[in-house]
Amino acid sequence: MGARTFPDGRSAGAVAPDIVIVGLGPGDLDYTDDRAHAYLTDPGRTVLLRTIDHPAAAQLADVREVQSCDDLYRAATDFESVYEGVASRTMALADDGPVTFAVPGSPYVGESSVRLLRERAAAAGIDVLVVGAESFVDAVIAEVGVDPLRDGLRVMDGRDMPDPLVLDAPTIIGHVDLPVVLADVAARLERGLPEGTPVKVLVDLRSSTERVVETTVEAIDPQLAGYRTSLFVNAAPGGLIGAIQTMRKLRRECPWDQKQTHQSIVKNLVEESYELAHALSVLPPEAPGGEPDFAAYADVEEELGDVLLQVLFQSTMASEAGAFDIDDVAEVLRQKLVRRHPHVFGDVEVGSSDEVLANWDRIKNEEKAGRTSQLDGVPTGLSGLTRAEKLQDRAAKIGFDWDEPAPVFDKVKEELAELAGAENEAATVHELGDLLFAVVNLARHLNVDPEVAMRRAGDRFEMRFRRMEESGPFTGLTLEEMDARWEEAKRVEMQDDKEKPW
Repeated sequence: MGARTFPDGRSAGAVAPDIVIVGLGPGDLDYTDDRAHAYLTDPGRTVLLRTIDHPAAAQLADVREVQSCDDLYRAATDFESVYEGVASRTMALADDGPVTFAVPGSPYVGESSVRLLRERAAAAGIDVLVVGAESFVDAVIAEVGVDPLRDGLRVMDGRDMPDPLVLDAPTIIGHVDLPVVLADVAARLERGLPEGTPVKVLVDLRSSTERVVETTVEAIDPQLAGYRTSLFVNAAPGGLIGAIQTMRKLRRECPWDQKQTHQSIVKNLVEESYELAHALSVLPPEAPGGEPDFAAYADVEEELGDVLLQVLFQSTMASEAGAFDIDDVAEVLRQKLVRRHPHVFGDVEVGSSDEVLANWDRIKNEEKAGRTSQLDGVPTGLSGLTRAEKLQDRAAKIGFDWDEPAPVFDKVKEELAELAGAENEAATVHELGDLLFAVVNLARHLNVDPEVAMRRAGDRFEMRFRRMEESGPFTGLTLEEMDARWEEAKRVEMQDDKEKPW
């Protein structure tokens, strides 16, 4: 073997390191780098293959003696133990002489065993040379014709897909080696991409069995999975990124969206928030625990999207003013969450959720140091029930509250009696307000959200009243006859849904 230069500039030749790590390239041995080929065919070196299940590896085994780590894969229960075993085996072989450790593709792409081996060797003071090779990423790029830098190429691991899944650039997905893995990847893609989105499934590139299957995201065949199968997707963004870009396009091109201001759509935000609150109130009280009601969750999903639209709309307009954009909103939120959860992101220890809330309030008060009252910051635009609850919560934080529900029941009775004794309209409004305020306080002590309770009461009334209407017109009915219909509607309701808490 003639003299050559290592990547770090050292002169090479007969004094190669004890451990050389080489890539076999993406396919046949013909695609293996000449430098790697020299180390693979050197009779003075032991060749250890991470796996023989690769065209170049199998072809090499036909022309010289090799060892492989496939037995480690068969015996292990997880990949981490395989990588540990591979590193240990390579180090042990190096004790007896020079070793060439060969991996499919490039040693720099998706090779955890290489990373671990280099760490082990460095700790032991053993010199290691890494000889690069064409990776599966290079092979896919050559096939599909994208420029990684210009087009912002993304590369993902099919066994460990990111969550949330962002598909806003050309994307290669590797490690789809099993049908179940490919099926899972396809399902994830379907959730975030429009129906009919084109996908390329690239199988066995750089070999005689090479195939490129052009299909759609919902028609991906899991049986195309294999050790050298990859997916390529280049679609218009879906999911959150797609929604952001769609909102920006609407502001540029839709006359109605262009006309809106921050103030003009405030009412939309309020309405959508109430519709979301209603959808959430339909979920079982223990949700997300218990058996999920997917029909109810579908409504929640839609209403969450409508609220998100308002957030995107307001953020887009703010970005036009040069104030902030949606990324700034998310980052401010992230910083706040980290800052207010020192028991998760810092070294504070807590023993209960009450301590978590106490820390949250303390940190929040420090952030809002300019406030002059405990009640500062409670929005006046909240619904009456919610605002009452917020004000009571604030007062309770400094101890202005009862310790148990019993005296709150007494307070409700007291306010009811005062309402009954009101002598004029002004007094009636006053006392009724006090009664409602006391009822909200009772809800707090019973750990019941008064808004949810009120919404459910409204829903119950509507459902029962509609059942009453199904029995015929009300014309000519006495109050007693209508009340009988009401009681029958109640009976049917309780019979139909005995598990509901009302």
